[in-house]
Amino acid sequence: MSRVGRVERTTKETSVLVEIDLDGSGKVEVSTGVGFYDHMLDQLGRHGLFDLTVKTEGDLHIDSHHTIEDTALALGAAFKQALGDKVGIYRFGNCTVPLDESLAQVTVDLSGRPYLVHTEPENMAPMIGEYDTTMTRHILESFVAQAQIALHVHVPYGRNAHHIVECQFKALARALRYASERDPRAAGILPSTKGAL
Repeated sequence: MSRVGRVERTTKETSVLVEIDLDGSGKVEVSTGVGFYDHMLDQLGRHGLFDLTVKTEGDLHIDSHHTIEDTALALGAAFKQALGDKVGIYRFGNCTVPLDESLAQVTVDLSGRPYLVHTEPENMAPMIGEYDTTMTRHILESFVAQAQIALHVHVPYGRNAHHIVECQFKALARALRYASERDPRAAGILPSTKGAL
């Protein structure tokens, strides 16, 4: 069975198309107009082995906030759609990823309940190119709200803002990959004692 999600979201501020195949090979085609965000979404697809297409046109003449936020909302909705009934998946996933001096620890539960815990060093550079580094938490909040997952992201240390953000996306990709993969020992079984996720 194909596990593909496709979401189109259009407002007065943005027009977003997201397509994701959870059983892909990491083929990525991303264009949001925010270079560093494109780079992070590329990490998500490649390290998650998700085939990912993202096409966003937003009001970048104002700033990148709406573009980044609406893309994350659509991505979360597409991920939830692709998961389908969640029968036979591992459900839980975690990954720790270093990037030079930075380290990210990510744990996910595809629980059907949105919850985010996020910590990262506070004294980061405020911008990476045109990317506002305070948006990382907001991206995760928006994704979690639509994907309806519990997500814990912890960066205990790091100095370089680029590295701090990038290791989070790489670890998130791997954790989502592990959680959404099919468990050969649990074919046909929903990983929940209450019978619903």
